[in-house]
Amino acid sequence: MVLDLPGTRRARVRVPRVLRILVASPLCLALAAGNAWAAGEDLSSARVPDAASPPAAGRPIASLPAAPDRSPLSDAARLTELGKYFEQSEPPSQDLLKARDLYCRAALLGHAVAVQRLGWLYFKGRGVTADEAVAATLFKWAAAMGDAGSTGAARALSTAGEVPAPCLARVGVTSLEALRARQRVAAPPAGPLPSAVVEQPAQFRTTPAPVERRRVVEMVVQQARAYRLDPRLVLAIVRAESNFDVAALSPKNAQGLMQLIPDTARRFSVENPLDPMENIKGGMAYVRWLLAYYRGDVTLTLAAYNAGEGAVDRFRGVPPYAETLSYVQRIRAFYPFDRHPYDLRALASGERSWIVSDVAATSGTGATPIAVPR
Repeated sequence: MVLDLPGTRRARVRVPRVLRILVASPLCLALAAGNAWAAGEDLSSARVPDAASPPAAGRPIASLPAAPDRSPLSDAARLTELGKYFEQSEPPSQDLLKARDLYCRAALLGHAVAVQRLGWLYFKGRGVTADEAVAATLFKWAAAMGDAGSTGAARALSTAGEVPAPCLARVGVTSLEALRARQRVAAPPAGPLPSAVVEQPAQFRTTPAPVERRRVVEMVVQQARAYRLDPRLVLAIVRAESNFDVAALSPKNAQGLMQLIPDTARRFSVENPLDPMENIKGGMAYVRWLLAYYRGDVTLTLAAYNAGEGAVDRFRGVPPYAETLSYVQRIRAFYPFDRHPYDLRALASGERSWIVSDVAATSGTGATPIAVPR
């Protein structure tokens, strides 16, 4: 059963037309495919005409707006966004203590929004003992650091003295000036940074030509419906794993578009990981399994795709590995949805993660799979 959400009826009419017109950009095709997936549209007939084909007579090519310039997130911004995830997620993914620690680390790097979010935790008593004096101090500092959203709260909770958050006070940050000094130290130096030396770096070819990228997008769109996956999620993984290079090879012998290691390739019956179609099918099968295993939690699925489900189960959440945290953040920047439909039939008998018992304990009932579009 597919719910007819607002705007879905219009999308069903417009998606085929979008696929015909916006063919110059793989991203445009991915977005159109994602809309069709959400609407339950048949993706098997989607194709990308050759960009060299002339437009139909009398039908001008629509000009597309330039993509916004998105600079990479700073370390402080990444920590803050990850803190928001742990604060705002539903149980069992929610972890207010992790959110507090991440906000503290970002605050020490001079991130005003992190100082503000930490203030709200103390004001509401979420994961910490409620303390209006600490909250007022944090709001005051955040406003002084340029966070406009903290000005009103700082004025409303004005206090005579300053009471820093314990996690800041433990490292000697007991005043706004001390926090600003940490901010200056954390500021990136002017000029280019020295290049890191990596032993046995992953081998990539030059950036694939646009026509090759379009073929990869086309394969993903065609296969996504069979695996009941949002093609936008799969394309975000392909981009992070191999940057659309069908011959990508890592030092750990991860191969192809979705960087399948030999064990994963064997597990999902992939005989030739360097064959683009086999690789995509094997990667999609693994993503489908992970979504069922973690009951539709996208962040846990991505963390397990990078670090393995064993590591995610051991830490009962995203493992504290720098590579995995960065990997999850990169993909979530392109795919911001927390949940994805899942199909429990992807699991073998007895396969279940710790998340199942935690959900049952929290809700009082067993986990119910989310309906997938058919």
